[in-house]
Amino acid sequence: MSLEEGFYRDSMEEGHSMEDITVKLDMPAEHMQKIFGMQDAYVKKLEQDFGVSIVNRNGSVAVTGSGEMANRAAGVLRQLAVLSGRGNEIEEQSVDYAITMGMEEKENVITEIDSDCICHTVNGKPIKPKTLGQKAYVDAIRRNMIVFGLGPAGTGKTYLAMAMAITAFKNNEVSRIILTRPAIEAGEKLGFLPGDLQSKVDPYLRPLYDALYQIMGAESFARNMEKGLIEVAPLAYMRGRTLDNAYIILDEAQNTTPAQMKMFLTRIGFGSKVVVTGDASQKDLPVGTNSGLDVAAKVLGKIEDIAFCQLTSKDVVRHPLVQKIVKAYEDYEAKVNAGRSEGRRPGGRERSGRNEGPRRRER
Repeated sequence: MSLEEGFYRDSMEEGHSMEDITVKLDMPAEHMQKIFGMQDAYVKKLEQDFGVSIVNRNGSVAVTGSGEMANRAAGVLRQLAVLSGRGNEIEEQSVDYAITMGMEEKENVITEIDSDCICHTVNGKPIKPKTLGQKAYVDAIRRNMIVFGLGPAGTGKTYLAMAMAITAFKNNEVSRIILTRPAIEAGEKLGFLPGDLQSKVDPYLRPLYDALYQIMGAESFARNMEKGLIEVAPLAYMRGRTLDNAYIILDEAQNTTPAQMKMFLTRIGFGSKVVVTGDASQKDLPVGTNSGLDVAAKVLGKIEDIAFCQLTSKDVVRHPLVQKIVKAYEDYEAKVNAGRSEGRRPGGRERSGRNEGPRRRER
């Protein structure tokens, strides 16, 4: 009997107090080992966040705590066991997100999300959405011609878009892949770079190459690029072109001007699909310059077949510390913006910070 078909025989018994209960789950040792983590690190997270005790009792797991929390923690363990049973590695990010969903009583979505496999890397590793936000983003790409993926670093915006593009290319849904991003310095003056034109723009496009190598493999990428079926180029190269039957990804779109964004979106031809990714909190444009991404969100929000997906710090799938960093910056910026709005009068004038009563001429 598979894990999904109800491998676990749960039972409840009286716990340490009148209010406590113990939920028992039977699970294979190999899955238990993955779920507990090195030196029981993952289980300690569950115990701390849910306020329960989790112990291994002769091949079964006993979760003891208050009725609600014990059941939630047990639910998270069940979902993680199903992931393990499907051959997934249980990582810290997976556990953290499962706990978050368990707190919101949505732990069942973990296995639903995991069932959506986009493609496999060259090493055979499956590429799947890992959060609800990522699942909504992937579904939006499938349904719409143009999708804007907005959110902080580490939410998989570009990587998932690249996986979708490569899958469509391999399935002959499009005849080529075009990847582009504005070649703008990230707050540093790099000066004159050596080499020919391609050598000068390659550093700006390196993140796109890295994703292609991992998903497609260096040899397959080089072969298709030589044939012109995969193109990686700065945004300026898009002017004057019509892009038919192509999968087009514009990365780092927060660094486009409104004119550049309009130019890019009007290149789209028949049979093409477009994904635009960006993080509004990491603009490298000159001070006072409007972002084409911000303007597009205001102008195109109500047009059919164009979708906007907002990812958040909950969708960060890099090291858990990155999620904490993103969340800390979000909280800080929200606090700063709130302070600015409180420091303005109705009508937009800032307070001077001094007594603004009737002035008297000093004698």
